Amino acid sequence: MQVQTGSPIEVDLELVFASDGSGSIDDEELRFQRQGYAAALADQRVQDVIAAGPLGRIAVAFVEWGAPESQHTIVDWTVIAGRDDALAWGAKLLAAPRAAYGYNSISEAIAYSADLIRTNDIQGARKVIDLSGDGPQIGGRPLALIRSMAVADGITINGLVVANRNVRTGPSGEPLEEHYEMDVIGGLGAFVVVATEERGFTQTVLAKMVREIADARPTGAATQFAQDTPDER
Repeated sequence: MQVQTGSPIEVDLELVFASDGSGSIDDEELRFQRQGYAAALADQRVQDVIAAGPLGRIAVAFVEWGAPESQHTIVDWTVIAGRDDALAWGAKLLAAPRAAYGYNSISEAIAYSADLIRTNDIQGARKVIDLSGDGPQIGGRPLALIRSMAVADGITINGLVVANRNVRTGPSGEPLEEHYEMDVIGGLGAFVVVATEERGFTQTVLAKMVREIADARPTGAATQFAQDTPDER
C-alpha cells in the first residue's frame, strides 16, 4: 500500500532500512543485500509479527547511502499490511537502479533517514532506523550529534554489520561491531547484529526484522521512560 501525501495513516512502526550502497559494496553484493531485505519482509514469520501488532500494519522505506552527499530513497514509504504489500515493495526494490556512491558517512545516512521519518504523513507508535554497513564512519557531520538528535526525536537506531570480504575495522582499529555498539546505535532497545556468509545474510535480516517489529517498547530517548534509562545512548 503506497502512502499518499496528505492522507495520514496510523501504523505500529515506521521503519527505515538504511543500507550501505557505498563504493566498498560491489554490484553483486548490492543485489544480494536487496534480495535479502525483499525476501525477509515477505517471509511468513515477519508477516505474522506484523499481523500481531495492535494495528496489524507497519510502514517501511528503503534508503541506500554512501558519501556525505549521497543518500537516496530507493523505495519510498509503503504501508505493509500483508504479504502482497511486501511482495510489491520487494519488486520495486529489486528493479530500482543503483544510486549511492563514495564512502561511508553513517552520520548523514542517519540524518537523512531521520528526516524521512520526521517529514512523512504517517503516525507510527514506534520509529526505527535499521542501518547496515561494512565500514566505519567516514566524513559528514559528527556521528554523536546526529545520533543524539535522532534519539531525542523518538527514534531508535539499530545496526547490522555486513561482514563481507571488504569489511573494515572501526576508526581506532576496533572490531566494526564494537564501533557500531559504541558509536552508531542509540535509543531504547537498540542492538547490533552481524551478517556473515556462514549465517546467511537473509536469515540475519529476517531475524532482525522480527525482533524490531515484535518489540513493543517505546523508541527513542530513554530519559522519557525512567525505568529504561540504562538502554539510552
